[in-house]
Amino acid sequence: MSRYLQQLVMESLGKEHDRAGRAVHQGIAVYGNKGSTDQHAYVQQLRDGLHNFFVTFIQVLRDREGDALLVEPDVTSGDYLFGFLMGTRRALADKGRGSILITLDELSARSLGALIALYERAVGLYAEMIDVNAYHQPGVEAGKKAAGEVLELQQSLLAALRRDRSPRTAEALAAAAALRTWRPSSGS
Repeated sequence: MSRYLQQLVMESLGKEHDRAGRAVHQGIAVYGNKGSTDQHAYVQQLRDGLHNFFVTFIQVLRDREGDALLVEPDVTSGDYLFGFLMGTRRALADKGRGSILITLDELSARSLGALIALYERAVGLYAEMIDVNAYHQPGVEAGKKAAGEVLELQQSLLAALRRDRSPRTAEALAAAAALRTWRPSSGS
């Protein structure tokens, strides 16, 4: 879910300009993982670092099908996940850091679809509130164009190497491939 939300939120709301062309530099960074996998990386910063975020936890009540996995006597992996969820929320709250909790009875096609619909609508509404076009993505297009140039450069070099396999300097190889000098942009 977090990777989907990264794509949805960051691509839709990461904007340099609003609809009128004014510089606004908008965006929300999305990070996440499942369970306690990355708890150390996130909780330390969220609890003690900059207070420029909000946290959403998603809890699923129904456990897996079949026997629960015991990690200790009378303690399941689900018990641990629940403990980390509640403990993390408390650790954040103790420092005045808010969070929201979305609870699902079970993870199903219907509940996942409802979560996706919720986030898509929230992103669309937020884009309206900050007056940006969520569907205009010049950054994505710039990345694709630059990637195409790199791939074209690679193909030209490979073709030059296939035509003549003799040892050459980088300058001679570039001349044989008839390459213009390619450099990353100044921001790279």
